[in-house]
Amino acid sequence: MRLLAALLAAVLSAQAAVHYVTVAGLGGEQDYETRFTGLAKELDKILNGSGGEVKVHTLFGESSTKAKIQETINAVARDAKPDDAFVLILIGHGTFDGAEYKFNVKGPDVTAVDLAAWCDRVPAQRQLVVNTTSASGGSVSALQKANRTVISATKAGTEKNATVFARYWVEALRDPTADTDKNETVSALEAYRYADRKTTAFYETQKRLATEHAVLEDTGKGGGVRAPSPDNGQGLVASRFPVLRLGSVQRAASDPAKQQLLARKEQIEQKIDQLKYEKAAMPADQYRKQLQGLLLELARIQEAIDK
Repeated sequence: MRLLAALLAAVLSAQAAVHYVTVAGLGGEQDYETRFTGLAKELDKILNGSGGEVKVHTLFGESSTKAKIQETINAVARDAKPDDAFVLILIGHGTFDGAEYKFNVKGPDVTAVDLAAWCDRVPAQRQLVVNTTSASGGSVSALQKANRTVISATKAGTEKNATVFARYWVEALRDPTADTDKNETVSALEAYRYADRKTTAFYETQKRLATEHAVLEDTGKGGGVRAPSPDNGQGLVASRFPVLRLGSVQRAASDPAKQQLLARKEQIEQKIDQLKYEKAAMPADQYRKQLQGLLLELARIQEAIDK
């Protein structure tokens, strides 16, 4: 019975789709307009070539309006299934008046409350919102929800200068070194850490005072944190969210004969991540024994994928 349940879960996971919605907001100046649109187009290209069943929606320019964003997310809500994943990426400028965050688009702006309401209608149980705008920290409290990872370029709505985080978020999906555990999958946590590290280095290299400090929240409660870890309980859900697959894993995602193997591989990796979060409360020998067993199974699955 357990084996049957595991196989059924693998089949369902293998057939799950990922729905991406990327929005480049209003630039205000030509330089920003060009930059935001360019990043959105680059993400569109990367995500469409990421393998597996992906559905990519990219809005910029005249299509980047409140009505069109709502229409697009509503379309995802009609199409998505509970086993699917949903990713919303916002690029541009944001504002915060001390009470309400707004994403700047052509025409009426979009509030964090608007975005949360629209995302709540999407039945996909795994969700990721990446808000790379200025003042994006002001959107976290409205967007946070169980099984939803929220990443913002700033730690608070008061960090109002234009951000560079978006540039490095996109770079994380182009640079194989973002895959720090070398499992040929860039998770939301890995992409966050890569982009945050690069953003910090940017300000240090430019000898400028940093005006943005990215945070991540994936527990559905509390504020975002700069450095997610087992110590603060943040990052586990993000570590389980594959944003982009690489190499043999990307090929397996597009190969029906190997999709079940890929689903099982990701299940084992999630168990390993969970085990690391539980390490402090376990006897050392029990931790090592469980970890060794999972790593051996993972190696066998990877060997089968590579064939």
